Amino acid sequence: MGNLFGTDGVRGVANQELTPELVFKLGRAAAYHLAQQSEQATVVIGKDTRVSGDMLEGALIAGICSVGVNVYRLGVLPTPGIAYLTRKLGATAGAVISASHNPVADNGIKFFDNRGYKLPDEIEEQIEKTVQQKADDLPRPIGTAVGKVMEVNDAVEQYVDFAVSTFAGSLKGLKIVLDCANGASSKVTPVVLRRLGAQVISLYNNPDGTNINLNCGSTHPESLQKAVVNYGADLGFAHDGDADRVLAVDEKGNLVDGDQIMVMCALKLKEQARLRNNTVVVTIMSNLGLHQALKKAGITVKQTKVGDRYVFEEMLKSGAVIGGEQSGHIIFLDNNTTGDGLITALQVLQTVVDSGKKLSELAGLMRRMPQTLVNVRVTNKKEAMEKQEFLSAIAEVEKELGEDGRVIVRPSGTEPLIRIMVEGPDQKALQEKANHLADLIRG
Repeated sequence: MGNLFGTDGVRGVANQELTPELVFKLGRAAAYHLAQQSEQATVVIGKDTRVSGDMLEGALIAGICSVGVNVYRLGVLPTPGIAYLTRKLGATAGAVISASHNPVADNGIKFFDNRGYKLPDEIEEQIEKTVQQKADDLPRPIGTAVGKVMEVNDAVEQYVDFAVSTFAGSLKGLKIVLDCANGASSKVTPVVLRRLGAQVISLYNNPDGTNINLNCGSTHPESLQKAVVNYGADLGFAHDGDADRVLAVDEKGNLVDGDQIMVMCALKLKEQARLRNNTVVVTIMSNLGLHQALKKAGITVKQTKVGDRYVFEEMLKSGAVIGGEQSGHIIFLDNNTTGDGLITALQVLQTVVDSGKKLSELAGLMRRMPQTLVNVRVTNKKEAMEKQEFLSAIAEVEKELGEDGRVIVRPSGTEPLIRIMVEGPDQKALQEKANHLADLIRG
């Protein structure tokens, strides 16, 4: 068995790679390690809308209860809502059953500690080591010592109330289109925005267990872009399946990505003297345009490797209150401890309302440098990344681009993909260079 944990928990095809048997073991190991310091340990569990969620939830609950740890069952709820309720309910840990933006066949398990923080590498390594041991020597309590399951029937309402409390003022007069990705935000984000006074048009908010992320959501925003224009809306938002990310669309139908969102929100926070340590944390994938815009405003940018957990760790280290990824995983640390698509949407709306400006004008605060991303499916990520011809070609492209661009190649932490990103001044040339590099991997 290889490494279980990727950049965002344990992922795989449900019932094939991510089997109930494996999830049962994960539940036992995680509950044991996370509950060591608690006399009345409890794990909060929530999930997205994919059909395999019930099956894996049963296995995870069984594993947790089998070591004498209790469970709060939240049902379908966005990942950031689970992080929030882990803290609010005073739980020992939280667990999310979701594969985020992945197709319906996939699923995943990720954990939070009692603060709602994603687990550090060393704790994941301990859990993984325990799962992979041949002999299971973890406790097996009996009788009244077995863990119990407690239903939290108002989990959605609690998260909705929390989100509403983070917004100052009203959204009355704004028409907003939402793409809920047929996922966990379907009964959350529309409710919050309507309660704040907005006119809301919801798309892809009828999950049936099989349609999560299917040609919709933040990885397929085309329908949302058309809908914003067709409805004459002020702006739109697209979540992914577990709503820990969001992308925006301006009134003209243009996509507004996570980098542009971070720039407009960081500038607002700086203006309000709320940008702690005058710092924003991003990953190496963030556009050069973000660096230029924030540098112009005198804001320090810290970079991490890809993964919002690494962004979060650097935010804690540097004392930053905002950080995230181009994909729309953005953390507003004054509000929540993980990427939160709903809170991010509300921060964008707060900026729009407070400034009196249209989203297109705010997005224009950053000039986006042309960037091309090609994903190449491979059978062995390590071998593909070490091909000498491929490495030589990367060096040649970097030499050609010089200081005007860059090449970033990395293996996906959640899928069998190599991601090739080329950035520079000429979009056509970038595409040619990225395709050439992709062909070398495929070959």
